[in-house]
Amino acid sequence: MDDIPVSVLLGTLLFLLLLSAFFSSSETSMMAINRYRLRHLADKKHPGAQRVLALLQRPDRLIGVILLGNNFVNILASSIATVLAITWVGETAIPLAAGLLTIVLLIFSEVAPKTFAALYPERIAYPASVLIGPLLKLLYPLVWLTNMLGNGLLRLGGVSMEKDKQQGLNSEELRTVLHEAKGIIPKKHQQMLLGILDLENAKVEDIMVPRSDIIGIDLNDSMSYIIEQLENSHHTRLPLYEENVDNVVGILHLRKLLRHLRRENMDKELIKSAARESYFIPEGTPLNTQLLNFQRHKQRIGLVVNEYGDIQGLVTLEDILEEVVGEFTTSSDNLSRNIHPQADGTLLIDAGITVRELNKALQWTLPTDGPRTLNGLILDYLEVIPESGTSLRLDKYPIEIVQMSNNAVKIVRITTAMTAHMV
Repeated sequence: MDDIPVSVLLGTLLFLLLLSAFFSSSETSMMAINRYRLRHLADKKHPGAQRVLALLQRPDRLIGVILLGNNFVNILASSIATVLAITWVGETAIPLAAGLLTIVLLIFSEVAPKTFAALYPERIAYPASVLIGPLLKLLYPLVWLTNMLGNGLLRLGGVSMEKDKQQGLNSEELRTVLHEAKGIIPKKHQQMLLGILDLENAKVEDIMVPRSDIIGIDLNDSMSYIIEQLENSHHTRLPLYEENVDNVVGILHLRKLLRHLRRENMDKELIKSAARESYFIPEGTPLNTQLLNFQRHKQRIGLVVNEYGDIQGLVTLEDILEEVVGEFTTSSDNLSRNIHPQADGTLLIDAGITVRELNKALQWTLPTDGPRTLNGLILDYLEVIPESGTSLRLDKYPIEIVQMSNNAVKIVRITTAMTAHMV
């Protein structure tokens, strides 16, 4: 190199530093790029995304060609720097040249380009793939050899070279992605998507109408009372039973009886013949499973039964859909139908509300791994049947018991000071 002009050596050194920065930023951008967005753009025939996706099919080859290029460039730059040091100062300047080159490479060819590539991977990866692809084909024999030796060492160390099949997001990871998507998707859509994910964490007993609150038609009642119930019902589907809900006959769809309501031939046998066979749901069924079961069996309403076959409650398709889209009919404060705002700023809460629904409505964090309802949670906490007027702190939330009924907490109150930051 003694015959090469210093200006040429300096120009070459500068070019090699730029090449080093190119390889460093290319490696970081290829590894940092969003794989899901990349696949989406590739499906849309984006040329840059298609090139990068093809390179990432074999990351060992991609890393191999980048590191080959980067190491070659850095070693050649080091040699030129050594020649320049000897030319200008002498052999005593070699250590100084090595130190200066290390700092320059670290700042201008490593830290700065890699940081930029990590922040804006698409800006680097797409144009870089134009050069990396042909370079990989050109250096393929050398890349193949280095990969074979490197992969061989990994196998000796017990590392499997099979590509990880579990690269998709699990539900918790997807939930995190949705939480971070604020501003990208509308809040209502975000809540709906989170609601779909939450279906697998809830069971039918978390949303069912309790057995004691099931509204149905008792065939043992008088015909006039039954007709009055049919005419004034707020529900289109009602359980039909004899004496109590355990003796369920079927599910009655009121639409099938409309044309008979004012006819003289309206009798209990006609009502029974119009009823559809009851559909039963095992207790503990996850909501996402039950949603699919409703669809598979063409049902919209089901009775929840425990392991002994006793009816525990009633679940409808609408109940599950409300877990996704929210209440179909809500108050102006957007609260649960079991939470009633008062003029003095307090909230009266039906203690039959599920803990899960209460947490969702008021952004509370009461435990959901124990009793299912607020009443059950209070009784479990106190371990005695309380009296009206009893106050307690449940977890970190002060609650006043307003009304008791049949040894159960019926209504509780929370005050404005406790809800101002929640409602």
